[in-house]
Amino acid sequence: MPPLLLRLSDIKKSFGAVKALKGVSFELRPGEVHALLGENGAGKSTLIKVITGAHIPDSGTLEISGGIVSHLTPTRSQELGISCIYQQPALFSDLSVSENIGLRLEKNGPFGKVNWKQRHKTAVALLQRIGANIRPETHVSELSMPEQQLVEIACALGSGAKIVIMDEPTASLTRSEQELLFGVVRDLRTSGAGVIYISHRLEEIFALADRVTVLRDGESVCTRSVRSAAGKNELSEDELIRLMVGRDVASIYPPRESARGEVILELQNISCAAGRIRDINLSVRAGEVLGLAGLVGAGRTELARVLFGITPADSGSIHLDGRELVVRNPRQAVCLGIAYVPEDRRRHGVILPMPITENISMAVHSKLFPAQWLNFQRERDLGKRFVHALGIKASSPDALGGSLSGGNQQKVSLARWLATEPRLLILDEPTQGVDVGAKSEIHRIIRDLAAKGLAVIMISSDLPEILGMSDRIAVMREGRIAEILDGASASAQSVMSAALRSA
Repeated sequence: MPPLLLRLSDIKKSFGAVKALKGVSFELRPGEVHALLGENGAGKSTLIKVITGAHIPDSGTLEISGGIVSHLTPTRSQELGISCIYQQPALFSDLSVSENIGLRLEKNGPFGKVNWKQRHKTAVALLQRIGANIRPETHVSELSMPEQQLVEIACALGSGAKIVIMDEPTASLTRSEQELLFGVVRDLRTSGAGVIYISHRLEEIFALADRVTVLRDGESVCTRSVRSAAGKNELSEDELIRLMVGRDVASIYPPRESARGEVILELQNISCAAGRIRDINLSVRAGEVLGLAGLVGAGRTELARVLFGITPADSGSIHLDGRELVVRNPRQAVCLGIAYVPEDRRRHGVILPMPITENISMAVHSKLFPAQWLNFQRERDLGKRFVHALGIKASSPDALGGSLSGGNQQKVSLARWLATEPRLLILDEPTQGVDVGAKSEIHRIIRDLAAKGLAVIMISSDLPEILGMSDRIAVMREGRIAEILDGASASAQSVMSAALRSA
Protein backbone atom coordinates (compact mmCIF):
# COMPACT_ATOMS: atom_id res chain seq x y z
CA MET A 1 0.00 0.00 0.00
CA PRO A 2 1.36 3.46 -0.88
CA PRO A 3 1.74 5.84 2.07
CA LEU A 4 -1.17 8.06 2.97
CA LEU A 5 -1.11 11.44 1.28
CA LEU A 6 -2.25 13.08 4.49
CA ARG A 7 -2.80 12.08 8.10
CA LEU A 8 -3.99 14.36 10.89
CA SER A 9 -3.89 12.89 14.39
CA ASP A 10 -5.68 14.45 17.38
CA ILE A 11 -5.45 18.02 16.04
CA LYS A 12 -6.48 20.69 18.53
CA LYS A 13 -6.80 24.43 17.93
CA SER A 14 -8.23 27.16 20.15
CA PHE A 15 -8.78 30.87 19.64
CA GLY A 16 -8.85 32.33 23.12
CA ALA A 17 -11.58 30.54 25.03
CA VAL A 18 -13.13 29.12 21.84
CA LYS A 19 -12.08 25.54 21.10
CA ALA A 20 -12.40 25.30 17.31
CA LEU A 21 -10.87 21.80 17.06
CA LYS A 22 -11.03 19.42 19.99
CA GLY A 23 -8.91 16.52 18.76
CA VAL A 24 -9.75 15.88 15.10
CA SER A 25 -8.23 12.98 13.16
CA PHE A 26 -8.43 12.66 9.37
CA GLU A 27 -6.78 10.63 6.60
CA LEU A 28 -6.51 11.00 2.83
CA ARG A 29 -5.44 8.16 0.55
CA PRO A 30 -4.00 8.41 -2.96
CA GLY A 31 -6.77 8.32 -5.58
CA GLU A 32 -9.49 9.06 -3.02
CA VAL A 33 -12.24 11.65 -2.78
CA HIS A 34 -12.75 12.15 0.96
CA ALA A 35 -15.72 14.35 1.85
CA LEU A 36 -15.51 16.59 4.93
CA LEU A 37 -18.97 17.45 6.25
CA GLY A 38 -20.45 19.44 9.10
CA GLU A 39 -22.59 22.46 9.87
CA ASN A 40 -21.14 25.95 9.66
CA GLY A 41 -19.03 26.34 12.79
CA ALA A 42 -18.26 22.61 13.06
CA GLY A 43 -14.54 23.24 12.48
CA LYS A 44 -14.13 22.48 8.76
CA SER A 45 -12.58 25.84 7.86
CA THR A 46 -10.15 25.72 10.77
CA LEU A 47 -9.08 22.20 9.82
CA ILE A 48 -8.50 23.26 6.21
CA LYS A 49 -6.40 26.22 7.39
CA VAL A 50 -4.28 23.81 9.45
CA ILE A 51 -3.70 21.65 6.36
CA THR A 52 -2.77 24.67 4.21
CA GLY A 53 -0.48 26.18 6.86
CA ALA A 54 -2.61 29.21 7.63
CA HIS A 55 -3.07 28.03 11.24
CA ILE A 56 -0.55 26.22 13.42
CA PRO A 57 -2.34 23.64 15.62
CA ASP A 58 -1.95 23.82 19.39
CA SER A 59 -1.27 20.08 19.50
CA GLY A 60 -1.52 16.96 17.38
CA THR A 61 0.46 15.50 14.49
CA LEU A 62 0.37 16.38 10.79
CA GLU A 63 1.88 13.92 8.28
CA ILE A 64 2.18 14.52 4.53
CA SER A 65 3.20 11.59 2.29
CA GLY A 66 4.45 9.67 5.30
CA GLY A 67 6.60 12.43 6.81
CA ILE A 68 5.76 14.42 9.92
CA VAL A 69 5.57 18.15 9.22
CA SER A 70 5.79 20.79 11.94
CA HIS A 71 5.27 24.54 11.64
CA LEU A 72 3.66 24.25 8.22
CA THR A 73 3.36 27.56 6.32
CA PRO A 74 1.22 28.38 3.26
CA THR A 75 4.35 28.46 1.07
CA ARG A 76 5.60 25.14 2.41
CA SER A 77 2.12 23.69 1.96
CA GLN A 78 2.17 24.55 -1.75
CA GLU A 79 5.69 23.12 -2.11
CA LEU A 80 4.42 19.85 -0.63
CA GLY A 81 1.70 19.66 -3.28
CA ILE A 82 -1.34 21.03 -1.46
CA SER A 83 -3.77 23.29 -3.30
CA CYS A 84 -7.05 24.74 -2.02
CA ILE A 85 -10.04 26.07 -3.92
CA TYR A 86 -11.94 28.30 -1.51
CA GLN A 87 -15.64 29.10 -1.67
CA GLN A 88 -14.87 32.82 -1.98
CA PRO A 89 -12.50 33.35 -4.95
CA ALA A 90 -9.23 35.09 -4.02
CA LEU A 91 -8.33 36.71 -7.34
CA PHE A 92 -6.92 40.13 -8.26
CA SER A 93 -9.90 41.92 -9.79
CA ASP A 94 -7.82 44.47 -11.72
CA LEU A 95 -5.75 41.81 -13.49
CA SER A 96 -6.72 39.55 -16.37
CA VAL A 97 -7.55 35.87 -16.03
CA SER A 98 -4.21 34.82 -17.56
CA GLU A 99 -2.32 37.18 -15.23
CA ASN A 100 -4.07 35.70 -12.20
CA ILE A 101 -3.27 32.16 -13.34
CA GLY A 102 0.32 33.15 -14.09
CA LEU A 103 0.85 34.76 -10.69
CA ARG A 104 -0.48 31.63 -9.01
CA LEU A 105 1.55 29.12 -11.03
CA GLU A 106 4.74 30.74 -12.33
CA LYS A 107 7.89 30.72 -10.24
CA ASN A 108 9.97 33.41 -11.95
CA GLY A 109 10.82 35.34 -8.80
CA PRO A 110 10.48 39.12 -8.38
CA PHE A 111 12.84 39.95 -11.28
CA GLY A 112 11.96 37.08 -13.62
CA LYS A 113 10.96 37.72 -17.22
CA VAL A 114 7.37 36.90 -18.12
CA ASN A 115 6.77 34.72 -21.17
CA TRP A 116 3.45 36.27 -22.16
CA LYS A 117 2.84 33.87 -25.02
CA GLN A 118 3.35 30.83 -22.79
CA ARG A 119 1.25 32.38 -20.03
CA HIS A 120 -1.65 32.86 -22.45
CA LYS A 121 -1.22 29.32 -23.80
CA THR A 122 -1.26 27.85 -20.29
CA ALA A 123 -4.42 29.78 -19.36
CA VAL A 124 -6.20 28.64 -22.54
CA ALA A 125 -5.29 24.99 -21.91
CA LEU A 126 -6.45 25.04 -18.26
CA LEU A 127 -9.71 26.81 -19.04
CA GLN A 128 -10.42 24.38 -21.86
CA ARG A 129 -9.65 21.45 -19.56
CA ILE A 130 -12.47 22.42 -17.21
CA GLY A 131 -14.81 23.49 -20.02
CA ALA A 132 -14.86 27.16 -19.03
CA ASN A 133 -15.88 29.53 -21.82
CA ILE A 134 -13.74 32.40 -20.52
CA ARG A 135 -11.26 34.48 -22.51
CA PRO A 136 -7.83 34.67 -20.78
CA GLU A 137 -7.52 38.41 -21.50
CA THR A 138 -10.76 39.21 -19.63
CA HIS A 139 -10.32 41.22 -16.42
CA VAL A 140 -11.52 39.38 -13.32
CA SER A 141 -13.67 42.40 -12.39
CA GLU A 142 -15.79 41.60 -15.46
CA LEU A 143 -16.42 38.00 -14.41
CA SER A 144 -19.42 36.69 -12.50
CA MET A 145 -18.95 34.78 -9.24
CA PRO A 146 -19.32 31.39 -10.99
CA GLU A 147 -16.74 32.38 -13.61
CA GLN A 148 -14.29 33.46 -10.91
CA GLN A 149 -14.80 30.09 -9.24
CA LEU A 150 -13.94 28.35 -12.50
CA VAL A 151 -10.71 30.36 -12.71
CA GLU A 152 -9.83 29.24 -9.18
CA ILE A 153 -10.40 25.62 -10.22
CA ALA A 154 -8.14 26.15 -13.26
CA CYS A 155 -5.37 27.49 -10.98
CA ALA A 156 -5.62 24.45 -8.71
CA LEU A 157 -5.38 22.05 -11.64
CA GLY A 158 -2.40 23.89 -13.10
CA SER A 159 -0.45 23.58 -9.87
CA GLY A 160 -0.16 19.80 -10.30
CA ALA A 161 -1.09 19.33 -6.64
CA LYS A 162 -1.34 15.85 -5.13
CA ILE A 163 -3.72 17.02 -2.39
CA VAL A 164 -6.56 19.19 -3.69
CA ILE A 165 -9.02 20.77 -1.25
CA MET A 166 -12.33 21.91 -2.69
CA ASP A 167 -14.41 24.10 -0.37
CA GLU A 168 -17.96 24.35 -1.76
CA PRO A 169 -16.64 24.34 -5.35
CA THR A 170 -20.10 24.14 -6.92
CA ALA A 171 -21.78 26.75 -4.67
CA SER A 172 -22.27 29.18 -7.55
CA LEU A 173 -22.10 26.78 -10.51
CA THR A 174 -25.04 25.61 -12.60
CA ARG A 175 -25.80 21.93 -13.18
CA SER A 176 -23.92 21.71 -16.49
CA GLU A 177 -20.84 23.38 -14.96
CA GLN A 178 -21.08 21.06 -11.97
CA GLU A 179 -20.90 18.07 -14.30
CA LEU A 180 -17.72 19.48 -15.82
CA LEU A 181 -16.24 19.87 -12.33
CA PHE A 182 -17.25 16.31 -11.41
CA GLY A 183 -15.28 15.12 -14.44
CA VAL A 184 -12.24 17.05 -13.20
CA VAL A 185 -12.57 15.48 -9.74
CA ARG A 186 -12.73 12.00 -11.24
CA ASP A 187 -9.67 12.74 -13.40
CA LEU A 188 -7.75 13.82 -10.29
CA ARG A 189 -8.72 10.60 -8.54
CA THR A 190 -7.63 8.51 -11.53
CA SER A 191 -4.26 10.29 -11.60
CA GLY A 192 -3.60 9.30 -7.98
CA ALA A 193 -4.26 12.68 -6.39
CA GLY A 194 -6.38 12.93 -3.26
CA VAL A 195 -9.34 15.30 -3.05
CA ILE A 196 -10.79 16.69 0.17
CA TYR A 197 -14.30 17.68 -0.87
CA ILE A 198 -16.42 20.02 1.25
CA SER A 199 -20.04 20.55 0.24
CA HIS A 200 -23.44 21.08 1.81
CA ARG A 201 -25.06 19.47 -1.24
CA LEU A 202 -25.43 15.87 -0.17
CA GLU A 203 -26.21 14.62 -3.67
CA GLU A 204 -22.65 15.59 -4.64
CA ILE A 205 -21.23 13.54 -1.77
CA PHE A 206 -23.01 10.40 -2.96
CA ALA A 207 -21.95 11.07 -6.56
CA LEU A 208 -18.25 11.62 -5.84
CA ALA A 209 -16.98 10.61 -2.41
CA ASP A 210 -15.33 7.34 -1.44
CA ARG A 211 -15.34 8.14 2.28
CA VAL A 212 -16.85 10.84 4.44
CA THR A 213 -15.72 12.34 7.75
CA VAL A 214 -18.30 14.27 9.75
CA LEU A 215 -17.31 17.08 12.13
CA ARG A 216 -19.61 18.46 14.81
CA ASP A 217 -18.69 21.09 17.39
CA GLY A 218 -14.97 20.75 16.62
CA GLU A 219 -14.85 16.98 16.98
CA SER A 220 -14.72 14.05 14.53
CA VAL A 221 -18.08 12.30 14.82
CA CYS A 222 -17.19 9.45 12.47
CA THR A 223 -15.48 8.39 9.25
CA ARG A 224 -17.53 6.09 7.01
CA SER A 225 -17.32 4.56 3.56
CA VAL A 226 -19.96 5.94 1.24
CA ARG A 227 -20.30 2.70 -0.73
CA SER A 228 -19.59 -0.97 -0.12
CA ALA A 229 -17.23 -3.04 -2.27
CA ALA A 230 -20.28 -4.05 -4.31
CA GLY A 231 -21.07 -0.39 -5.03
CA LYS A 232 -24.12 -0.18 -2.76
CA ASN A 233 -24.61 2.98 -0.67
CA GLU A 234 -23.75 2.35 2.98
CA LEU A 235 -25.05 5.75 4.11
CA SER A 236 -28.40 7.43 3.61
CA GLU A 237 -28.99 11.15 3.28
CA ASP A 238 -31.09 11.16 6.46
CA GLU A 239 -28.30 9.43 8.39
CA LEU A 240 -25.71 11.95 7.18
CA ILE A 241 -27.94 14.85 8.25
CA ARG A 242 -28.41 13.32 11.70
CA LEU A 243 -24.63 12.89 12.07
CA MET A 244 -23.99 16.50 10.99
CA VAL A 245 -26.61 18.33 13.04
CA GLY A 246 -27.19 15.90 15.88
CA ARG A 247 -30.92 15.85 15.18
CA ASP A 248 -33.43 14.97 12.48
CA VAL A 249 -34.27 17.58 9.86
CA ALA A 250 -37.74 16.42 8.89
CA SER A 251 -37.80 18.17 5.54
CA ILE A 252 -35.36 20.45 3.79
CA TYR A 253 -38.22 21.94 1.79
CA PRO A 254 -41.37 23.05 3.65
CA PRO A 255 -44.79 22.34 2.11
CA ARG A 256 -46.31 24.80 -0.34
CA GLU A 257 -49.22 26.06 1.74
CA SER A 258 -49.52 29.74 0.83
CA ALA A 259 -52.41 30.81 -1.40
CA ARG A 260 -51.50 33.09 -4.28
CA GLY A 261 -53.22 36.47 -4.31
CA GLU A 262 -53.26 39.48 -6.59
CA VAL A 263 -50.50 40.28 -9.06
CA ILE A 264 -47.80 42.33 -7.30
CA LEU A 265 -45.26 42.65 -10.12
CA GLU A 266 -45.86 42.56 -13.86
CA LEU A 267 -43.14 43.02 -16.47
CA GLN A 268 -43.99 43.78 -20.09
CA ASN A 269 -41.28 43.58 -22.77
CA ILE A 270 -38.49 44.62 -20.39
CA SER A 271 -35.11 45.01 -22.09
CA CYS A 272 -31.73 46.25 -20.86
CA ALA A 273 -28.71 46.31 -23.17
CA ALA A 274 -26.25 46.64 -20.27
CA GLY A 275 -27.67 43.52 -18.63
CA ARG A 276 -28.33 41.70 -21.92
CA ILE A 277 -31.98 41.33 -20.97
CA ARG A 278 -34.47 41.12 -23.82
CA ASP A 279 -38.27 41.20 -23.99
CA ILE A 280 -38.99 39.90 -20.50
CA ASN A 281 -42.68 39.25 -19.81
CA LEU A 282 -43.31 37.98 -16.30
CA SER A 283 -45.69 38.34 -13.36
CA VAL A 284 -45.39 37.50 -9.66
CA ARG A 285 -48.33 37.22 -7.25
CA ALA A 286 -48.69 37.87 -3.55
CA GLY A 287 -47.91 34.72 -1.59
CA GLU A 288 -45.95 33.19 -4.47
CA VAL A 289 -42.37 31.98 -4.64
CA LEU A 290 -41.28 32.33 -8.24
CA GLY A 291 -38.09 30.40 -8.94
CA LEU A 292 -35.72 31.89 -11.51
CA ALA A 293 -33.62 29.12 -13.09
CA GLY A 294 -31.11 28.97 -15.92
CA LEU A 295 -27.44 28.57 -16.73
CA VAL A 296 -24.78 31.06 -15.69
CA GLY A 297 -25.02 33.99 -18.09
CA ALA A 298 -28.70 33.37 -18.81
CA GLY A 299 -29.59 36.74 -17.26
CA ARG A 300 -31.07 35.85 -13.86
CA THR A 301 -28.96 38.17 -11.70
CA GLU A 302 -29.06 40.79 -14.46
CA LEU A 303 -32.87 40.79 -14.32
CA ALA A 304 -32.73 41.23 -10.53
CA ARG A 305 -30.40 44.22 -10.99
CA VAL A 306 -32.85 45.76 -13.46
CA LEU A 307 -35.75 45.38 -11.03
CA PHE A 308 -33.71 46.93 -8.21
CA GLY A 309 -32.60 49.87 -10.35
CA ILE A 310 -28.88 49.02 -10.41
CA THR A 311 -28.99 48.79 -14.22
CA PRO A 312 -32.32 50.40 -15.18
CA ALA A 313 -34.35 48.99 -18.08
CA ASP A 314 -33.98 50.63 -21.49
CA SER A 315 -37.50 49.80 -22.61
CA GLY A 316 -40.69 48.05 -21.57
CA SER A 317 -42.88 48.66 -18.56
CA ILE A 318 -42.82 47.63 -14.89
CA HIS A 319 -46.09 47.52 -12.96
CA LEU A 320 -46.08 47.21 -9.17
CA ASP A 321 -49.48 46.75 -7.52
CA GLY A 322 -51.06 47.70 -10.84
CA ARG A 323 -49.22 51.03 -11.11
CA GLU A 324 -46.70 51.62 -13.87
CA LEU A 325 -43.37 52.94 -12.65
CA VAL A 326 -39.76 53.47 -13.66
CA VAL A 327 -37.06 52.16 -11.31
CA ARG A 328 -34.01 54.39 -11.82
CA ASN A 329 -31.90 53.48 -8.77
CA PRO A 330 -31.88 51.24 -5.66
CA ARG A 331 -33.03 54.04 -3.35
CA GLN A 332 -36.16 54.47 -5.45
CA ALA A 333 -36.66 50.69 -5.56
CA VAL A 334 -36.62 50.51 -1.75
CA CYS A 335 -39.13 53.37 -1.50
CA LEU A 336 -41.40 51.53 -3.95
CA GLY A 337 -41.34 48.35 -1.85
CA ILE A 338 -38.73 46.27 -3.71
CA ALA A 339 -35.96 44.51 -1.74
CA TYR A 340 -32.96 42.62 -3.12
CA VAL A 341 -30.73 40.20 -1.17
CA PRO A 342 -27.64 39.83 -3.42
CA GLU A 343 -25.67 36.71 -4.22
CA ASP A 344 -22.33 37.63 -2.63
CA ARG A 345 -23.20 38.21 1.02
CA ARG A 346 -19.61 39.01 2.04
CA ARG A 347 -19.23 41.82 -0.51
CA HIS A 348 -22.78 43.13 -0.82
CA GLY A 349 -24.90 41.52 1.89
CA VAL A 350 -23.22 41.97 5.27
CA ILE A 351 -20.57 44.46 6.40
CA LEU A 352 -18.48 42.08 8.46
CA PRO A 353 -16.80 44.59 10.84
CA MET A 354 -20.18 46.13 11.79
CA PRO A 355 -22.56 44.88 14.52
CA ILE A 356 -25.70 42.95 13.62
CA THR A 357 -28.00 45.80 14.65
CA GLU A 358 -26.23 48.32 12.42
CA ASN A 359 -26.25 45.88 9.50
CA ILE A 360 -29.99 45.41 9.87
CA SER A 361 -30.82 49.11 10.22
CA MET A 362 -28.81 50.35 7.23
CA ALA A 363 -31.70 50.39 4.75
CA VAL A 364 -34.20 52.08 7.09
CA HIS A 365 -32.25 55.00 8.61
CA SER A 366 -34.77 57.55 7.33
CA LYS A 367 -37.59 55.68 9.10
CA LEU A 368 -35.67 55.00 12.30
CA PHE A 369 -34.22 58.51 12.57
CA PRO A 370 -36.73 60.88 10.87
CA ALA A 371 -35.28 63.94 12.61
CA GLN A 372 -31.74 62.88 11.60
CA TRP A 373 -30.88 62.30 15.26
CA LEU A 374 -29.54 58.83 16.05
CA ASN A 375 -31.76 56.82 18.37
CA PHE A 376 -29.67 53.86 19.44
CA GLN A 377 -32.46 52.29 21.48
CA ARG A 378 -34.81 52.17 18.48
CA GLU A 379 -32.02 50.67 16.39
CA ARG A 380 -31.26 48.07 19.05
CA ASP A 381 -34.95 47.18 19.41
CA LEU A 382 -35.14 46.64 15.65
CA GLY A 383 -32.07 44.40 15.77
CA LYS A 384 -33.45 42.38 18.68
CA ARG A 385 -36.76 41.89 16.87
CA PHE A 386 -35.18 40.41 13.77
CA VAL A 387 -32.58 38.37 15.66
CA HIS A 388 -35.52 36.73 17.44
CA ALA A 389 -37.84 36.50 14.42
CA LEU A 390 -35.26 34.89 12.11
CA GLY A 391 -33.50 32.82 14.76
CA ILE A 392 -30.12 34.49 14.23
CA LYS A 393 -27.62 32.69 16.46
CA ALA A 394 -25.29 35.26 18.00
CA SER A 395 -23.92 36.14 21.42
CA SER A 396 -25.89 39.41 21.26
CA PRO A 397 -27.40 41.81 18.70
CA ASP A 398 -24.17 43.80 19.05
CA ALA A 399 -22.01 40.90 17.81
CA LEU A 400 -20.02 41.67 14.66
CA GLY A 401 -21.24 40.32 11.34
CA GLY A 402 -17.89 38.64 10.75
CA SER A 403 -18.30 36.51 13.89
CA LEU A 404 -21.37 34.74 12.50
CA SER A 405 -21.62 31.53 10.50
CA GLY A 406 -22.55 31.74 6.83
CA GLY A 407 -26.17 30.84 7.48
CA ASN A 408 -26.56 33.50 10.15
CA GLN A 409 -24.86 36.12 7.97
CA GLN A 410 -27.43 35.30 5.30
CA LYS A 411 -30.22 35.83 7.83
CA VAL A 412 -28.77 39.24 8.76
CA SER A 413 -28.66 40.20 5.07
CA LEU A 414 -32.28 39.10 4.74
CA ALA A 415 -33.30 40.97 7.90
CA ARG A 416 -31.92 44.26 6.53
CA TRP A 417 -34.33 44.16 3.61
CA LEU A 418 -37.27 42.76 5.54
CA ALA A 419 -36.95 45.81 7.79
CA THR A 420 -37.99 47.93 4.76
CA GLU A 421 -41.36 46.08 4.74
CA PRO A 422 -41.20 45.25 1.02
CA ARG A 423 -43.97 44.09 -1.30
CA LEU A 424 -41.51 42.22 -3.54
CA LEU A 425 -38.46 40.33 -2.23
CA ILE A 426 -35.74 39.21 -4.64
CA LEU A 427 -33.38 36.54 -3.29
CA ASP A 428 -30.22 35.73 -5.27
CA GLU A 429 -28.76 32.34 -4.22
CA PRO A 430 -30.28 32.58 -0.71
CA THR A 431 -28.72 29.37 0.66
CA GLN A 432 -25.40 29.35 -1.18
CA GLY A 433 -22.70 27.85 1.04
CA VAL A 434 -24.84 27.32 4.14
CA ASP A 435 -25.26 24.01 5.95
CA VAL A 436 -28.33 21.78 5.76
CA GLY A 437 -29.71 22.94 9.10
CA ALA A 438 -29.45 26.65 8.21
CA LYS A 439 -30.76 25.91 4.72
CA SER A 440 -33.88 24.32 6.19
CA GLU A 441 -34.41 27.36 8.44
CA ILE A 442 -34.01 29.82 5.54
CA HIS A 443 -36.47 27.83 3.44
CA ARG A 444 -38.97 27.97 6.30
CA ILE A 445 -38.50 31.74 6.58
CA ILE A 446 -39.11 32.18 2.84
CA ARG A 447 -42.30 30.11 3.01
CA ASP A 448 -43.51 32.02 6.08
CA LEU A 449 -42.94 35.32 4.26
CA ALA A 450 -44.92 34.08 1.27
CA ALA A 451 -47.72 32.94 3.59
CA LYS A 452 -47.94 36.54 4.87
CA GLY A 453 -48.55 37.80 1.34
CA LEU A 454 -45.04 38.73 0.21
CA ALA A 455 -44.19 38.16 -3.45
CA VAL A 456 -40.83 36.37 -3.71
CA ILE A 457 -38.47 35.91 -6.66
CA MET A 458 -35.82 33.31 -5.81
CA ILE A 459 -32.76 32.90 -8.03
CA SER A 460 -30.91 29.64 -7.43
CA SER A 461 -28.36 27.45 -9.21
CA ASP A 462 -29.34 24.60 -6.87
CA LEU A 463 -31.84 22.68 -8.98
CA PRO A 464 -33.33 20.67 -6.07
CA GLU A 465 -33.91 23.98 -4.26
CA ILE A 466 -35.68 25.47 -7.29
CA LEU A 467 -37.89 22.37 -7.56
CA GLY A 468 -38.54 22.12 -3.83
CA MET A 469 -39.35 25.77 -3.15
CA SER A 470 -40.98 27.25 -6.26
CA ASP A 471 -44.69 27.63 -6.95
CA ARG A 472 -43.72 28.46 -10.53
CA ILE A 473 -40.35 28.27 -12.28
CA ALA A 474 -39.31 30.82 -14.90
CA VAL A 475 -36.41 29.37 -16.88
CA MET A 476 -34.13 31.95 -18.50
CA ARG A 477 -31.94 31.44 -21.55
CA GLU A 478 -29.80 34.06 -23.30
CA GLY A 479 -31.49 36.98 -21.55
CA ARG A 480 -35.05 35.84 -22.25
CA ILE A 481 -37.72 33.84 -20.46
CA ALA A 482 -37.53 30.48 -22.23
CA GLU A 483 -40.40 28.79 -20.43
CA ILE A 484 -42.53 29.05 -17.28
CA LEU A 485 -43.21 25.75 -15.51
CA ASP A 486 -45.57 24.77 -12.70
CA GLY A 487 -43.49 24.11 -9.60
CA ALA A 488 -45.54 21.12 -8.45
CA SER A 489 -45.14 19.19 -11.72
CA ALA A 490 -41.73 20.41 -12.94
CA SER A 491 -38.78 18.00 -12.99
CA ALA A 492 -35.02 18.40 -13.23
CA GLN A 493 -35.25 17.22 -16.82
CA SER A 494 -37.91 19.76 -17.81
CA VAL A 495 -36.00 22.66 -16.23
CA MET A 496 -32.69 21.69 -17.84
CA SER A 497 -34.37 21.05 -21.18
CA ALA A 498 -35.79 24.59 -21.16
CA ALA A 499 -32.42 26.05 -20.12
CA LEU A 500 -30.45 24.20 -22.80
CA ARG A 501 -32.86 24.07 -25.72
CA SER A 502 -31.75 26.02 -28.78
CA ALA A 503 -33.53 29.33 -29.29
